Amino acid sequence: MSSYAKRMDNIKGSDIREILKLTQQPDIISFAGGLPAPELFPIEKIKTAAVEVLNKHGRKALQYGPTEGYIPLRNKIVNQVKKFGIDSNYNNILITSGSQQGLDMIAKLYIDPEDVILCESPSYLGALNAFKAYEPKFIEVKTDNNGMLMDDLEVHLKNNEKIKLIYVIPEFQNPTGRTWSVERRKKLVELANKYNVIIVEDNPYGELRFDGQLNPSVKSFDTENKVIYLGTFSKIFCPGYRTAWILASEDIIHKLIFIKQGIDLQTSTIAQYDINEFMEMYDIEEHIKELVSVYRERRNIMLDEMKKTFPKEVIFTYPEGGLFTWVELPERVNTRDLLVKAVEKKVAFVPGGSFFPNGGNECCMRLNYSNMKPDKIKQGVDILSELIKNELK
Repeated sequence: MSSYAKRMDNIKGSDIREILKLTQQPDIISFAGGLPAPELFPIEKIKTAAVEVLNKHGRKALQYGPTEGYIPLRNKIVNQVKKFGIDSNYNNILITSGSQQGLDMIAKLYIDPEDVILCESPSYLGALNAFKAYEPKFIEVKTDNNGMLMDDLEVHLKNNEKIKLIYVIPEFQNPTGRTWSVERRKKLVELANKYNVIIVEDNPYGELRFDGQLNPSVKSFDTENKVIYLGTFSKIFCPGYRTAWILASEDIIHKLIFIKQGIDLQTSTIAQYDINEFMEMYDIEEHIKELVSVYRERRNIMLDEMKKTFPKEVIFTYPEGGLFTWVELPERVNTRDLLVKAVEKKVAFVPGGSFFPNGGNECCMRLNYSNMKPDKIKQGVDILSELIKNELK
């Protein structure tokens, strides 16, 4: 008889992490992970900042720090989120070891077995995996190109008393790349207030906007402290530092601090000092502009090639920013089977069924365009196009 906890029945390996193992092969063209372009990491500037940290703050930077995080960095985050219309102070910020930890901590705070989480259909696989350990039920809310359908959301809120969280990615959604309209963001907050439900707004990609102006966040419309906001340095700086944040009311942050103390006490002190020093010495907005320029070009190359070569039966999104496009094939195509054939041709992607917590939708796939250089993007899309055409035959 196994002595494992019952919750382990709900915990499976991440499809994305398993696929990423394949991408370690140097000859694989990977559209799989949401990986930033490693050639854009500002290594020389980071070296300079890291040396400055050790020279100025060495003993403090190598010591334990407060659970809440390094105050100068939290203050910089307060300024960073103003661009999304969020007014806060450093007491509203808790530094976490990646957004994944933040998702796990929020679920630990709110979810009992059989509680309900509402999410977009499809939704981010990493969040679904973090939540599953706490044995919730998932209800998928219908979506279109402007985000969740508010009528469908209200039907679920009205008819289910066990809903604890609404999890959303309004900006360049993972996996679809879609962006919510401002009207739906406002309506979401109205409904959360009306039905007394917490919203978890995940915004890892919002600053990577290629077209148009930045949108106000859902949190910017929060009037009753119903929105918990997640941000990260992984996509706009470097994921290796594993440094992200939760922004919420002081009451919620206070409870999350207790949870974090039971997990890892604190996020890496020196990582926080290094990021803070980089932001003191250099303009992170200039770095973000460089990322946006490169990723915009790669998005354009991928989508132009898909328009030229994919069969007309294949539908895909045109993201205004972020890292992904979402592809829907005719239902007779199973993208898990397609992946096996693609890997034989040295191309990887993530099958779409993984992003639906209640299963199905095996005819979809997520493609990432940030991590491969232009020639590889064209080559990989052409290989996928031929494989799809063969499947449709």
